[in-house]
Amino acid sequence: MRRRHWKLFLVRLVHVNLGLALFGFSIALMLRAGVGLGPWDVFHEGAALRTPLTVGQAMIAAGFALLAFSMLVAKVRPGLATVLNMLLIGSWVDAFLALPGFPAARGWLDGAALFAVGLVLNGAGTGLYLTAGLGAGPRDGFALALARLLRVTVRRARTLVEVVVLASGWLLGGTAGVGTVAFALAVGPLMQASLRAFAGLERAYARRLAAPPVGIRTGGAPRPPLSSG
Repeated sequence: MRRRHWKLFLVRLVHVNLGLALFGFSIALMLRAGVGLGPWDVFHEGAALRTPLTVGQAMIAAGFALLAFSMLVAKVRPGLATVLNMLLIGSWVDAFLALPGFPAARGWLDGAALFAVGLVLNGAGTGLYLTAGLGAGPRDGFALALARLLRVTVRRARTLVEVVVLASGWLLGGTAGVGTVAFALAVGPLMQASLRAFAGLERAYARRLAAPPVGIRTGGAPRPPLSSG
């Protein structure tokens, strides 16, 4: 890989990690809101309540299982961000929840406000890490793998997965409520808005990767070196 591309790769790596940290922060806020969670986080919280795992550790364990299934059963090739997603979001969630003075709702109004902030940041974090162009998370790969296995559309596979994990998490004791409904209705539009907002970064990466090395003219001779004087 050329030196310029290495520098660009490092920038994209910072980019994806900022997105994952923001995503983890958003989940920690919604957990502390206490008014409901997205389907997967209902499951993660329920699993944490029934095992010695923290919520973040439950997220990592679930991500690893989904990634293994996707790779072995449907031959889905993970990107770097897939592995980082699996390892880092749960770690960020636990780190934020362990911070002294991290926000926690004291009533329903506090909870609704905290959840609303978390939901908006969740959409922003998703768009931010995806526009780094290094791959998607293991849950998206699992939906794709299930769609191939069942020979159904990805939309149907994703809906089936969300319903199953929500029901399972609720039975395990995870928090499902008005926030769960709000998440289901709003996360798609928020994610789409975030992808549009950060699309310029993704296009800039693509242009830099496609551009010829510095000092080379496409279809012509190399540029003369700059004089040292």
